Amino acid sequence: MDGTKLLQMQNITKAFASNIVLTGVNLSVGEGEVVAILGENGAGKSTLIKILGGIYKADSGEIRINGEVKNIHSAAVAGANGIRIIHQEIILVPARTIAANVFMGRELRDKFGLVDAKRMEEETQKVIDDLHLNLRADQLVEELSIGMQQLVEIIKAVSAEARIVVMDEPTSSLSQGEVETLFDIIRLLKEKGVGIIYISHRLEELFAITDRIVVLRDGKMIGDIPTPEADKDELIKMMVGRELSSYYTRNKHEIKGTSLEVKGLEHDKYFRDINFHAQYGEIVGFAGLVGARRTELMKTIFGAYQKAGGDIYLDGKKLEIKRPQDAIDNGIVYVSEDRRDEGLILKNDVKFNMGLVCLGDFIRGVGVKHGAWDKMVEDYRKKFSIKITSSRQLTGNLSGGNQQKVVLSKWLAKKPKVIILDEPTRGIDVGSKAEIYAIIDELAAEGVSIIMVSSELPEIINMCNRCYVMCEGRITGELAEEEFSQESMMTFATSRE
Repeated sequence: MDGTKLLQMQNITKAFASNIVLTGVNLSVGEGEVVAILGENGAGKSTLIKILGGIYKADSGEIRINGEVKNIHSAAVAGANGIRIIHQEIILVPARTIAANVFMGRELRDKFGLVDAKRMEEETQKVIDDLHLNLRADQLVEELSIGMQQLVEIIKAVSAEARIVVMDEPTSSLSQGEVETLFDIIRLLKEKGVGIIYISHRLEELFAITDRIVVLRDGKMIGDIPTPEADKDELIKMMVGRELSSYYTRNKHEIKGTSLEVKGLEHDKYFRDINFHAQYGEIVGFAGLVGARRTELMKTIFGAYQKAGGDIYLDGKKLEIKRPQDAIDNGIVYVSEDRRDEGLILKNDVKFNMGLVCLGDFIRGVGVKHGAWDKMVEDYRKKFSIKITSSRQLTGNLSGGNQQKVVLSKWLAKKPKVIILDEPTRGIDVGSKAEIYAIIDELAAEGVSIIMVSSELPEIINMCNRCYVMCEGRITGELAEEEFSQESMMTFATSRE
């Protein structure tokens, strides 16, 4: 090229009523360049991308494609200018084929005006083969894993001859193998001259695949750094506006004896012969790849799934857990990996969600003790620095980090002995992650027994006292803290013995 950028967003400003969300933001992407946008939730990333995608209109500033000013006033206009956005939420029709999804809204037709399914399959298969994917264009989308469905979205973009592709948290649902496949595809797209905007909270990914990192904070561009010159600690400081003196909060706590013990636990479909224990004041990690069945194990301990055999003990006493309420009554709670669908009722307010589990504590006869309920909400708001305008604010309007704090508050109001945290920082920005880690450490200090399922190995290495590793429904390894390493965990995570 002659130096002209594929994309230039210049001096972009946007406000909603009196709330200014973007102020003079500049973003450029060159041919064959991967540019990361990094920032906490609320930094303005989504608004900037929605302006590029024609969903919002900027109040001021301009967008240039190949040097020409463009009025991107709709998603159709964005598409016509070679812009494709791959959203975190997959937008596919499960009961239709890959080819039908790829050409949805732009179907190929024969000379009689009928949809030409054969030609669409042929064209789709060409793209699939070009990207070196082991897929067939005539496969139904519902037969694919969530990770492979994400790759179908990329096939759609390539088929539409996109020149600028935006990937929003593309690895959030991918296994490690699928992440490597995605990175291979990105490298192929780079070779073809496609410009890529890559949005992720996972800093290690940015160092692996991007050329530049743009940092946003409070709607302003704080930095634009070539990736080889970037430093992780400096990026975090730029994002949150302060030094994170200890990203992972981990203090020495007194470990006071066995709390939960699982012996020979079996499930007809998901796992077999599971044996492990946890102690009071201890953080026990569970590592493994997608399909290891860690979540299914934890949901069985919690009573959401029924065991086929084996026993669960708490404080040496054998428990009969047939439903979640049995676990809750015995002091075992489970924080789901899917807070939006399983942890919260988003259309209800913060007060309602915090009181979901302990509502009975606030009922007197036919009345409700709103004073005690309000005090509980305010106590947790202060304790966890939950950013809300009032307890009546809708939970769905909170950031991911604040939603997670509401979920934790809901369960901690029951004063549990054992808390199971399933992917506790998934979809949360860096600053909020540090706050969640501090909360976990504080709970351990209070003597709570914590089981933490995480797909982020650095999280387990830096937060846990011990770690179990699972592969395909079996515990394949147990590691003491001094044995922790990503290599040792991955060895057990891929061991089928």
